[in-house]
Amino acid sequence: MYKQNEEDVMNRTQAPSLPKLILHLEGAAVFVAAVLFYFQQGGYWLLFVLLLLAPDLSMLAYVAGVRVGSIAYNAVHIYVWPVAFIALGLFGSTPLLVQLGLIWAAHIGMDRMLGFGLKYPTVFNDTHLQHV
Repeated sequence: MYKQNEEDVMNRTQAPSLPKLILHLEGAAVFVAAVLFYFQQGGYWLLFVLLLLAPDLSMLAYVAGVRVGSIAYNAVHIYVWPVAFIALGLFGSTPLLVQLGLIWAAHIGMDRMLGFGLKYPTVFNDTHLQHV
């Protein structure tokens, strides 16, 4: 298993790469699209604001250790679940499920846009975007 100490991760200096820039732009595109579709669906500002940062509650799992924390964080910060919510909401004619999926997708897109990626089980700041 690949291990790094915290100092190695914190001292890593990389010039911005084209793939990294593309991943940030991709996150921005998902964020903007999700926000636009959310409000096109008639979503409420208050619900959006209240739930936009809700996926970050998964960081509380870091209290149980870096490995458990990274698993919990990553499980909540992948597009599989919001896409499933959106699909189920569309097929089941459940607008609230679509809206929740769009808020969730907006959160993940915002994270990627800002450079917050999926976590490695080394230290909290070691993300997949740092390895691109």
